[in-house]
Formats: sequence, C-alpha cells, structure tokens
Amino acid sequence: MSQKKSTDMLEGSPLWSMLFFAMPMIIGNLFQQFYNMADSAIVGKFVSENALAAVGASYSLTNVFICIAIGGGVGASVLTSQYLGSREYRLMKTSVYTALISFFVLSVLLALFGAVASPAIMVWLKTPENIFSEAVLYLRIYFVGLPFLFMYNVLASVFNALGKSKIPLYFLIFSSILNVIMDLFMVIVLHMGVAGVALATIIAQGISAVISFSVLIRYLKRQPERGILFDGEMLGRMVKIALPSILQQSIVSIGMMLVQSVVNSFGSAALAGYSAGMRIEGICVVPMAAMGNAVSTFTAQNIGADQKDRVVQGYHAAYGIVAFFGVLILVILETCNRGIIGAFLGADSTAIALSTGVSYLRFMGLFFTMIGLKMITDGLLRGAGDMTVFTISNLVNLGIRVTFAFAMSPILGMPAIWYAVPIGWTANYLISFCEYRTGKWRQKHIR
Repeated sequence: MSQKKSTDMLEGSPLWSMLFFAMPMIIGNLFQQFYNMADSAIVGKFVSENALAAVGASYSLTNVFICIAIGGGVGASVLTSQYLGSREYRLMKTSVYTALISFFVLSVLLALFGAVASPAIMVWLKTPENIFSEAVLYLRIYFVGLPFLFMYNVLASVFNALGKSKIPLYFLIFSSILNVIMDLFMVIVLHMGVAGVALATIIAQGISAVISFSVLIRYLKRQPERGILFDGEMLGRMVKIALPSILQQSIVSIGMMLVQSVVNSFGSAALAGYSAGMRIEGICVVPMAAMGNAVSTFTAQNIGADQKDRVVQGYHAAYGIVAFFGVLILVILETCNRGIIGAFLGADSTAIALSTGVSYLRFMGLFFTMIGLKMITDGLLRGAGDMTVFTISNLVNLGIRVTFAFAMSPILGMPAIWYAVPIGWTANYLISFCEYRTGKWRQKHIR
C-alpha cells in the first residue's frame, strides 16, 4: 500500500477528500436502492397492487437487518480506519478478520430465527389478510439469504475503511444489473411473482459477496505484516462502536417497524402507495448516509493521525454538501412526485395508492437536508468514539417517531406516520450538535 493511498483522508481539501470518498458510496448505494426499487416496481407493474403491498409489508423489518449489517460494518471500520491512519497494519488486518467472522456468525443465527418466526412476525405487524401468505413467503426467502446480505454489506464497509470505496461500487453495479435482469426473468417469464424477486436478490447478492470476499483476502495478503484471525478483546472494542452505530443506521427502520402495524391497518391499497414512497425515501437518504459515513471515516483517520483541527474543517465542509443534496432532492420530489409513484403502480391500481404515495413524497421532500445534518453530526461523534450522547440522541429520535405515530394516527390518519419523522430528525441533530460543540469528542480515543 502506497503512502498516498493510505493517507487520502489525511491530506488536501477536506471537502474534496470527503466528497471523492463519498461519491462511490453514493453511486453504489443508489444502485443498491434502485434494484430494491426495481423489486417493487416490477411486481407492482407486472403482478398486482397486492404483490407490491406484500413486498412492502415487511420492508421496514428487512431494512432493519440491512442497517444492522451496514451499521456493524461502519462500527468495525472505525477501528480499521484508525489503525490505517496510524499505519498499524497488523492490527488493521486483525480488525477486518474479526469483523467478518463475528458478523457471519451473527447473520446465520438471525437467519435461523427469522425463517422460523416469519409467520408470527407478520401477525404481529397486522399484515392484511389478503396479502398475508405472499408476505410470509417473501420474508422467509429473504431470511434464507441473510448471511449473503450481511457479508455483502460488511465487506463494502471494510473496503471503504481501507480507502478503497470504488471496489464496492463495481460490485454493486454488477449485482444491481444482475438482480434487475433476474427480477424480470423470474416475474415475467417464469411467473414466480413475489418469490421471484426475493430469490433474484439473494442470488445476486450471494455472487457479489463471494467475489468481494475473494478480492479482499487477496488484497490483505499483499499488505505488510500479518494479522490474526480473531481477537476477542478487539471484538469487545468493536462492539462498543458497532452497537450504537447499528442503532444510528437502523433508527429509521426500527421506528417504522414499530409503527408498521399502524401502516398495515389502513389496508393493502394505502400500504402499496406508502411502500412506493418508502422506496423513494431510501434513495433520497443515500447521499446523506454516505456523507455521514464519510465524515465518520474522515474523523477516525484524522484522530488516528492527531489532526483534530482538520476534523472540524471537514465537518464544516460537509454542511455545504448535504445542503446541496437536500435542495436537489426537494426540487425533484416537488415537481415529479406523481410520475415517480405512478412508476410503481399498474393500470388496476387504486386512487388511494397513488394519493398516499404522492402525499408522502411531497411532505418528506422538505426535510432531507435535516437528516443530512443529523447524519454528518452523528458521523463525527461515531468516528471519534463519542458514543454516549450519540446513542441518546438516536433513542430520542426513535421515541418521538413511535410515540407520535401511535398517538396521532387515530386523529390525523396515515399522514401522522410521516409527520413524526422530521420532528425526530431535528431533535436528534440538536442533541448531537450540542455534544459536538462541547468539544468532548476531542478527548475520545477508541484504540
């Protein structure tokens, strides 16, 4: 590894360092979201509105597991980034091996539990009876492929921590194209419906995970010094970062999982429109989450190199980037919302589905800059290892979303579910920002 490659986040303009680092993640995660969106669009267009609702009935739950994988990977990458910044290559390798082994074991355990518990979970979420069997089938197939999904996302986080964010991009492009092709083949040619899109995702991610793992192992073998396969003490330090990181990454999905029963109670038509809106929200959050992860890695590397003033410069630069993306998203959603939702719905879809999705996008478009501010501030605290307030702010966010949705949906109807979102984001940002202003993060040191 050349010195230049190992210090990309330590030199030059903080704005361009983070933007160039984040862009492959943004493009790659957009591809990932696009093929998730394709799952919904294809079943909505070529199967039925009920099929779209069946896929969406467990969307918030499945997204929790994706976020566990991403959050765990980001948490592990903080240690990897700090070891990289201080050029401790043996410990860097050990942190990578420990993360991969630990999360693979966790994913297998979660997969076994989920495959058995899928019917009970869908009952708990009050899934409408007319889509229940298809929703359970989709969820069971999803759980079978969970280990591939975990490894796929954790490997991407490891590559990002090593400053190799273009490698996950290449695999995401490959898997996205493969997934969409297989979606169309299984749904249109084989008429497999909901089961077809679930199987297509598993196969595409499985192939990408295996190839990504092979590339990473070959890359690590070329680096100086040798690491050990597993270090229990390092796992403890990793968990200290990973757990709050998982909470931060999955906070939106955890909140929506808890209120999914409220969404489902409005019927399959409203659920179909809401599911389409959630898919678009997933795309809109991508640049904000990528910037949060970029700030986290930027912070960890520069703290490892004892360049804390540069961390502040990077944080300030990130404000301009998320503001730009926030305005761009607002303009697109305010002008194209009807056409976007219509792309998910077939000719037989109801007016309820369309109006629900359109209302959701028009409202949420106003607030994506706020989630960007929340994520970059959380990213700085996470990268510095300042986890206590970080965790509190995200729990406040979750509590507001759940409480407001349950309390106000009988009064305001389904819109209460999304009115709560920006309130939670704002509270989260303000708490994290106040912690940043105290400067306590400067004294944190994970290693």
